[in-house]
Amino acid sequence: MTRFKARTAAMAVAATLGAATAPAAETPVDPAQIALGKQVFERNCVLCHRETGTGRPPNFPALAGNDRLQDLFLVVANVHEGQGFMPPFPSLRIEDIAAVANYVRNAWGNAHGGASPLEVATIMDNLDGGGGTASIWDAVYTEAQAARGREVFAAPCGLCHGSRLDGVPDDNDMVPGPPLARHKFLRQWDGRSLGALYSYASLTMPQSNPGSLAREDYVAIIALMLQSSGAPAGNEALPDDIRDLARIVIGPKP
Repeated sequence: MTRFKARTAAMAVAATLGAATAPAAETPVDPAQIALGKQVFERNCVLCHRETGTGRPPNFPALAGNDRLQDLFLVVANVHEGQGFMPPFPSLRIEDIAAVANYVRNAWGNAHGGASPLEVATIMDNLDGGGGTASIWDAVYTEAQAARGREVFAAPCGLCHGSRLDGVPDDNDMVPGPPLARHKFLRQWDGRSLGALYSYASLTMPQSNPGSLAREDYVAIIALMLQSSGAPAGNEALPDDIRDLARIVIGPKP
């Protein structure tokens, strides 16, 4: 099955779930899987779907009380391939996807049954994840992008995050923002993708008018963040497709 067909099938399932309910899963809920899934969720999903599962509608729907989670194919397809504003997570292992599926399907009052790694592997056989992953240290942006990022960053971002991206505001009257470069940033985002970073930034920033920047400007700011963290520039521009960004992983210098 091609990626398009798999995604189309997932969307078709989602469209029919509404009032109808899928049959209860037969796989028992494994407490160990729930515990691991909570860790995976907190590492990869909590920024957008929130610890309470209430999400950030409409771009990131609530998971608490969401009957669509009954459909395991839909859950696995969305995690592995992404959907809308949600980036894919191609670096997650089958065991991690199974665990987080168990967690979201049974947290916050949900009771949609278990999901085994074998079930998840079977579903993923019908999905085309395509390609591997890269690191931010693989020269994934250009100097021109970082320069553009510096121009865009100055007004809406520097007031709180600081011109050095260190979280020290340029305006003393502004509330400090989290550091966006160097060791603290790399530690906080270690193991997450640029797709997740783009999704979170475009959803929540600038704080005064979230989502107001052009797609290429958000990507340029990410290029600036990489440059300020010491990651080398290259000859190929950082892509502005969230699924391509999701294949570039943040981490400390090797």
